[in-house]
Amino acid sequence: MSAESPTPVVTVYWRPGCPFCSRLFRGLDESTIDYESVDIWEHPEAAEFVRSVARGNETVPTVAVRRGEETISMVNPPAADVAQAIARLSVSA
Repeated sequence: MSAESPTPVVTVYWRPGCPFCSRLFRGLDESTIDYESVDIWEHPEAAEFVRSVARGNETVPTVAVRRGEETISMVNPPAADVAQAIARLSVSA
């Protein structure tokens, strides 16, 4: 039996006051996409991850869609792009 999650896990890296983050959260909620949110101001390792994806910047929202060893990372995506990443990783099962 594999320890790999059967469905991709979505993590949204954000910070307070970010209107782009609020827009993405609304879109994910409307699309009924489950996600965890991580405030990069409270978690230095999360800010480091964001910088690694966003060319050294702390651009939020940054999203990681993970399934096992596979990760799709996106900077300021619309909810539809997150849904496509979930579908792409779900197919690779």
